[in-house]
Amino acid sequence: MGDVTSGTQTTGGRRPRAVDELASLLRPVAQFASTRSAEIVAGVAVLATVLGLLVVAGAAADDRAISANPGYAQAEVLEGSTFARTVVRFTVASGEIVVPEKGVFYPSGLQVGDSVAVEYDLGNPELVRVAGSNAFSEAVPLLLALLAVWAVLGPIALWLRRRRRAAAG
Repeated sequence: MGDVTSGTQTTGGRRPRAVDELASLLRPVAQFASTRSAEIVAGVAVLATVLGLLVVAGAAADDRAISANPGYAQAEVLEGSTFARTVVRFTVASGEIVVPEKGVFYPSGLQVGDSVAVEYDLGNPELVRVAGSNAFSEAVPLLLALLAVWAVLGPIALWLRRRRRAAAG
């Protein structure tokens, strides 16, 4: 029995036409990636660095807002805290109880049930940080992570660039 054709797919010894079309679309992308792999790896490292610096800049802007109009309170660390956010509850000067949606900034070492001094923006009590902490004192882990990114990706990018130059002759 011969090949049976149904739409764009052929049964038998040949590949489906759709696979050939997809391969022809992806071939230029793969070729570009292989010729520019060093730049792509370096670009990933640069992107990670830019994102890390934006995180620090955003935290510094929040710190500036808190420092410009500070309020002080004693907060309790609540259940529901995760790695990404530590939930706290505190009472502002007006007597309102606040549980910031994003949690407290710079919560290193806090456990559920702990009582911790916090500083918050009187105009926006959702901006709250652990008293005495700031963006720059807590940026060390982020900077170490960025150094690790460059320690891994930098040599890889250099190796890929040297390999490309050696292949070009």
